[in-house]
Amino acid sequence: MTFMKYKPLLKWIPALLIMIGIFLFSSIPATEMPSFGLLDLLVKKGAHMAGYGLLTLAYIYGFGNKISKVQWVVLFLAVLYALTDEWHQSYVPGRYGSLWDVVIDALGSIISIFLSKKFKLFDKF
Repeated sequence: MTFMKYKPLLKWIPALLIMIGIFLFSSIPATEMPSFGLLDLLVKKGAHMAGYGLLTLAYIYGFGNKISKVQWVVLFLAVLYALTDEWHQSYVPGRYGSLWDVVIDALGSIISIFLSKKFKLFDKF
């Protein structure tokens, strides 16, 4: 019975875990970052888009509403987290913050919002 009163709060655990994951990846010094050769830029920027796309989906799930009601809020939250993450990254040895990465993160968020609306991913939650 007491579990049910925490259910809305528990829906935010996926977002929290993704945010922790993003923070940890951003904490890796440049000298320890893997290199993917010719595909390095594609892999790393693709990871930005995917990470923030997943974070956006987790935010939507956390709100527990239909996407049309929260689309601007989740986009704002994703971009806000991207900005703070780039700021954090600027303090990591050999790394720097990039507004272009924030744009790429926002694009990942926008794609997730579009796909979740198109395929009605959250209509049953």
